[in-house]
Amino acid sequence: MQVTATSIPDVLMIEPRVFGDARGFFFESWNARAFAAAGIDAAFVQDNHSRSHRGVLRGLHYQIEHAQGKLVRVIEGEVFDVAVDLRRSSATFGRHVAIALSAENRRMLFIPPGFAHGFLVVSDTAEFLYKTTDYWYPAHERTLLWNDAALGIAWPENVTPALAAKDAAGVPLAAADCYG
Repeated sequence: MQVTATSIPDVLMIEPRVFGDARGFFFESWNARAFAAAGIDAAFVQDNHSRSHRGVLRGLHYQIEHAQGKLVRVIEGEVFDVAVDLRRSSATFGRHVAIALSAENRRMLFIPPGFAHGFLVVSDTAEFLYKTTDYWYPAHERTLLWNDAALGIAWPENVTPALAAKDAAGVPLAAADCYG
């Protein structure tokens, strides 16, 4: 696999080695030894799977306690995936990474604890899989406002976001609970 640092070096793009022939393809989406050798020494405790229609925007979510690292990928369709650094001690605090993830490009993104995460579905439907390094704790869940101008996220303009109530009620970065 090829691991590439993004504009925020702690967020890593993973491009697996894909073996394909007339029958289809095969690749390892998780191998603890290979990922550890690439600098991703994460212990995942939960797998999540969502299916969404075009325009669904999920996020920008994080947990202020029990922060979750995530390994995310798409197995059907395409999403515009975003991670925002909420670590006040980081040189990249408040900055974001945005990457197209799709079933076709088979890219994965490793997002360490300390980031808000979300995605916008840009295909007709998308199935999104992600592993987390800690469990979901609803009492600690927070939502960063997806369209806060301070974040400067250039969301795709050709898709109208459909939001859950908690995502529409997200807080701007200036008022958000952040990490040390």
